[in-house]
Amino acid sequence: YVWQVAHLIPCIRRPARMSLPDGDAKSGAKIFKIKCATCHTYNSGGASKTGPNLHALFGRKSGTVEGYSYTQANRDKGVVWNDDTLFDYLENPKKYIPGTKMAFAGFKKPQERADVIAFLKEATA
Repeated sequence: YVWQVAHLIPCIRRPARMSLPDGDAKSGAKIFKIKCATCHTYNSGGASKTGPNLHALFGRKSGTVEGYSYTQANRDKGVVWNDDTLFDYLENPKKYIPGTKMAFAGFKKPQERADVIAFLKEATA
């Protein structure tokens, strides 16, 4: 009877993931300044603070900024940062990487996450 059930498996799926909204870098810069700049810098050669410097973030593997003391969880996660991974991470960092030391609770509003990502894409390139 396996052959009779096998054709049903493609129908049993998770709901489609919400697509990433278009971000506004200008709004993202304001949000970053208020909610992120206390712990993060993003300029080339910038120092790490409570959190790592975010320069060259896109395409970088988690837990790899030279000289920053990451938790084992961040080093082991091995996520490569891109629009989608950041969108998911920034919603709830502690859920995305259990054991991270990032204290920020996350951006619940999808548009805020998209705006910060748009800013970071420009500012960290």
